[in-house]
Amino acid sequence: MFSVTVREHLMIAHSFRGEVFGPAQRLHGATFLVDATFRRPELDADNIVVDIGLATSELNGVVGAFNYRNLDDEPAFADVNTSTEYLAKVIADRLADRVHEGALGEGARGLTGITVTLHESHIAWASYERTL
Repeated sequence: MFSVTVREHLMIAHSFRGEVFGPAQRLHGATFLVDATFRRPELDADNIVVDIGLATSELNGVVGAFNYRNLDDEPAFADVNTSTEYLAKVIADRLADRVHEGALGEGARGLTGITVTLHESHIAWASYERTL
């Protein structure tokens, strides 16, 4: 299996509901490194997994929709605990939509999977992996 990973960063504010979150129930900030890994079993006609420039641009667009925002104020996240795991899924699903729309080029239609990893720190991160 071949893969290519591109990276962006994300800064948000949010809060959680539930005792399990302790002091994180209060409004707080989070900064993430965001890695998006695109996979396919065979290289395309140009011998690449995906156009890195297009992958980077599309990741920037998806992440940019959340950057510097309080997710508690976003209608898309009403009544949702925007955990690291949940945000990884949202980003992966939005990238998958862009692949299906053709935004990553015709060659990207051969992609079989995406994994999005959000790094909370140098010692903690969460990922979501999905098929295409």
